[in-house]
Amino acid sequence: MKSKFENIDEALEIKATSVSKEIVKKSKEAIIKPIFGEESDKDYEYTRGNLYSLIEKGQEAIDSIMDLAQQSDSPRAYEVAGQLIKNVGDVTDKLIDLQHKMKKLKEDDNKGPSTVNNSVFIGSTADLQKLLKQGLMESK
Repeated sequence: MKSKFENIDEALEIKATSVSKEIVKKSKEAIIKPIFGEESDKDYEYTRGNLYSLIEKGQEAIDSIMDLAQQSDSPRAYEVAGQLIKNVGDVTDKLIDLQHKMKKLKEDDNKGPSTVNNSVFIGSTADLQKLLKQGLMESK
């Protein structure tokens, strides 16, 4: 008896192969944390440079469109100038947001985990009992 895919295999003149999937279970406590390092520094510098370039080009465009608007007294030219000014302001806000995000990323990277869910004691049961007794004696 032919399987439902053998007709397709014959028509395409190929031999089918089986594909296996590996299922990986993720724990609910797993935290994905961005790693601060060289790549982050490069991305930050690249983004920062692009934002500076956009701001400078926007300033030049604003100067040009303002000259054009004053010469033509066209309401549309003033409208475009206003939109351009708003866009340049938005880019400067993005630059400040980038600074804040980078500062937060550096602070988060320097800070260790705030909670420990699983702790493991490596030693014998006798060692564990000694530590527990010491802890009980010190708390009294």
